[in-house]
Amino acid sequence: MTILVPMSAEAYPQYRERAVAGYADDNVAAGRWPAEGALARSQADFDSSLPQGLQTPDNYIFEIKSTEAGPTVGFIWFAVIEKNGLQSAYVYDVEINTQFRRQGHARAAFEALEPIVKRLGLSSIGLHVFGHNPGAQALYDSLGYGVTGINMAKHLGANGG
Repeated sequence: MTILVPMSAEAYPQYRERAVAGYADDNVAAGRWPAEGALARSQADFDSSLPQGLQTPDNYIFEIKSTEAGPTVGFIWFAVIEKNGLQSAYVYDVEINTQFRRQGHARAAFEALEPIVKRLGLSSIGLHVFGHNPGAQALYDSLGYGVTGINMAKHLGANGG
């Protein structure tokens, strides 16, 4: 059984460090950011998104646990966002620790997230998935998430050729 537990203040610094590094790596791998300065750019994004850390209003960061007393197997962070007069949940980050991957925890975390989002009065959950992560794309598709847009790029190299 996988459950979501609000992140503890003790766990936040380690989570933030890992999440910042992972976000920088993903953006570099996707070709969206140059490697130089990626970590600083990622830190700035996190500072902007979570200026008060765990106390940032309308942001919810959970530890994903195998059981209530079990180990933390990963993390999931979502925020309440408003766009065009509609409020929804937006998942900014989900990560399953390497040794716990491919055991159904990510699926169970998203399933556990739905009643939380409904209790907040929100009718949808959105997220971004990197193009270089087909495993995550397949998971989200199997959970009923649909594509709402696709960003594409053609990299031409440093000199455009």
